Amino acid sequence: MLKINNLHVSLEDEDKEILKGVDLTVDAGTVHAIMGPNGSGKSTLSYVLSGKEGYNVTDGSVELNGDNIMDLEPEERAALGLFLAFQYPIEIPGVGNMTFLRTALNAQRKARGEDEISATDFLRLVREKAATLKIDSDMLKRPVNVGFSGGEKKRNEILQMAMLEPKICILDETDSGLDVDAMKLVANGVNALRNEGRGFLVITHYQRLLDHIKPDVVHIMADGKIIKSGGPELALEVENNGYSDLLDEAS
Repeated sequence: MLKINNLHVSLEDEDKEILKGVDLTVDAGTVHAIMGPNGSGKSTLSYVLSGKEGYNVTDGSVELNGDNIMDLEPEERAALGLFLAFQYPIEIPGVGNMTFLRTALNAQRKARGEDEISATDFLRLVREKAATLKIDSDMLKRPVNVGFSGGEKKRNEILQMAMLEPKICILDETDSGLDVDAMKLVANGVNALRNEGRGFLVITHYQRLLDHIKPDVVHIMADGKIIKSGGPELALEVENNGYSDLLDEAS
């Protein structure tokens, strides 16, 4: 579903290479977790996949369901089924949550040649999805993320993901700043979306999230490359021993 081949990326503003040959394949129906020390390139990878400005792809390719997405605009990547949940979701004053959700959903439907969803069907769908994340009607009526707690912002992003039903879901440190209860709610929302037609790339520092979102594969990233891959036990090894042994092994 997502195939990254020898991806090299540098910053536009300075001659600094961040990603130094990333290779990664995420098959449909699987959850891949990426862990690694600060500065290893994890968030840069998520930004580059989503099409954020400020980065130069100097080598390599990224395919989503066989389509090369590196020359596409962020909205075109989204229409193909790519979704990024941010570490720090931004506030959008003046834009109601419901308006935002319906506009985003209909924009993607239009890009795929589908009919727009009716107001009645949208209202039924959003209420159904929101209930599973304990998002009340007041949150739906408020401007996007304005005045939301950290946990509310993250739940709101999972609601966006549930409404858009992407093919590949990238979660960039979604557990950042969450207490245990909020993390469980977010994890339950993610797990409800797991199916054979969707893949996940979960970027995290901590094993605690992976206690709730069970990964199929765990990758360790350091200095812009994936230095080791394995099963869920690899995350436990990091939790118990840190990264030093793995870094020594890779050097």
